[in-house]
Amino acid sequence: MDNNTETIKSLNELLQGEYMAVDSFNNFISRLEDENVKKTFQEVQKQHRENIDKLASYIQYIEGQPDENLGMKGKMGEMMLNMDLGTEADTNEIIKKSIEGETKGVNMTEKVLRGKLDDRSRDIAGEILEKDRKSIEKLKKLL
Repeated sequence: MDNNTETIKSLNELLQGEYMAVDSFNNFISRLEDENVKKTFQEVQKQHRENIDKLASYIQYIEGQPDENLGMKGKMGEMMLNMDLGTEADTNEIIKKSIEGETKGVNMTEKVLRGKLDDRSRDIAGEILEKDRKSIEKLKKLL
């Protein structure tokens, strides 16, 4: 596997995580009643959408194909989230689940960063990592 193919594969892994995050935040937002909490969740979700745009554009720029569907892993994650939250999840439970998900995303991004990436890909992944860490801090303040 050449470096470009490996880079595209790694970036698509990140892209999948971003799509899963947007999907999870749709779920969280639909369950929230507190407008301030909802607003914070929408800001975090917007950040994930911007990450998707940046990643997809760069993957195309390096002549790759962005993998823009959730796949089986995403569908399973969504099912697990729904089972975990149940029908009567309170705001704190939702916030804790969102922090848990964001933390998994940060861990995945760190793993990708340890792989073989070109400098620009490493910069993009680093930016996403930084923004996700800030999102976790923002969410923790809601508890």
